[in-house]
Amino acid sequence: MEQSMNEADRYEVSADEVRAFSEQGFLVVPQLLTPDEVVELRDHTEAIISGELTIPGRIEPPAPDATPEQIKQHHVRIHQLHFVHELHERYLLHPRVLDVLEGLIGPDVMAMQTMLFLKGPGQVGQGFHQDSYYIQTLPDTLCGAWLAIDDADEENGCVSFVTGTQYEPVHRQARNVSHDDTEVNDLARITEKYPGPEVHAVMKAGDVAFFAGKVMHRSLANRSKDRRRRAFVSHYANARSWTHWGAPVEECRNQNQILARGRTHLPYREPMFGTPCAALDISEEAAAG
Repeated sequence: MEQSMNEADRYEVSADEVRAFSEQGFLVVPQLLTPDEVVELRDHTEAIISGELTIPGRIEPPAPDATPEQIKQHHVRIHQLHFVHELHERYLLHPRVLDVLEGLIGPDVMAMQTMLFLKGPGQVGQGFHQDSYYIQTLPDTLCGAWLAIDDADEENGCVSFVTGTQYEPVHRQARNVSHDDTEVNDLARITEKYPGPEVHAVMKAGDVAFFAGKVMHRSLANRSKDRRRRAFVSHYANARSWTHWGAPVEECRNQNQILARGRTHLPYREPMFGTPCAALDISEEAAAG
């Protein structure tokens, strides 16, 4: 039987990759996105940066009298656009990204968050932090996916990880997490316990870095003169993990998350723009009887 396009394109996570993710706290998968997909993301971000694409309450245009430099610096980070723009939902539920997640944290996967980073020359980075500090899941199965839209290196502010810290607890009492000054960020002192070098994830556009929710990581300032460092970052967890993210600890918020792969005993929602995923598969099965 001829293999379908979906089967042919499926990414099979190897045992070595699962082991590397467990031992390092992160895994970079080269060229998971196609060149055409990278171009689509770049064109989309250029439309945002130029002010051509606006969404009231989400993407506001630059001031009418803004200088070209001010226009370039107007947007740095935009959250949760998958609620209002189909492209963001589509990349949140990208099949090959979900293939990897299915192998790392699955088989049941829920999609929780999107962020678009548009770090231009001269813009600061983000200091050491744990994503599970911000997005709580029980048990903690949080996993980020960092899609490189541009080539990323130390000069233009790539992300870096401290191997071994994925086994640390979530340090909720730490002060000044995410602050780029290592003298005041408590997590920076915790990273000093680890003998291995901080790993700078040098990536090509189209590469995707997957990282555990508790691994300590940071991004560097963009020290380049003319190179933007754009990235599409999403967060996921095993769909059988309970989350109160965005609500008091006693309240369940799984119903706000998309069931991307597999099944779950917990509530979930369907994608707003109809991007194929497990939630829609279940609805179709139910409708068919």
